[in-house]
Amino acid sequence: MDILPAREADRPWVADLCRRYFGSAEIAAGGRLRPPALLPGLIAWEGGQRLGALAFEVEGGATEVVLLAADPPGRGAGTALLAALEALGALRGWRRLWLLTTNDNTPALRFYQRRGWDVVALHRGAVERDRTLKAEIPAVGHGGIPIRHALELERRLEPREEPLA
Repeated sequence: MDILPAREADRPWVADLCRRYFGSAEIAAGGRLRPPALLPGLIAWEGGQRLGALAFEVEGGATEVVLLAADPPGRGAGTALLAALEALGALRGWRRLWLLTTNDNTPALRFYQRRGWDVVALHRGAVERDRTLKAEIPAVGHGGIPIRHALELERRLEPREEPLA
């Protein structure tokens, strides 16, 4: 699997991926509405096919993962994309990666924690506020759990000097 920087030609595919997984081409989180297709990103490729996308936003020494989606899931694209972002962040001197996910998203919580990410905050009522920006956010999610809150996860990074392979 190859992980390459997202290009202009990838933007429509990323927007479509976002629509399929999140109901629109924009992500509402943390009181902000952002289009992942327009952000810096990485694309997982295998056999000439896109398998996943990661969109991020750098703010100071921290980088937020705005979108991580694999299509199809279960082939290692998400893991490879996260590892590539961690390596990039270590080279660029980012102190941490972070993201928000909803309280119902137990598959994401398992995925990230297995890869060394920590839950560092609960933002009570955050999703209810985000619905004012994006009405497509459902009221009920995974396993019939009401979607109300955002959980913040982070991965601390250590600086690295060697270049990516």
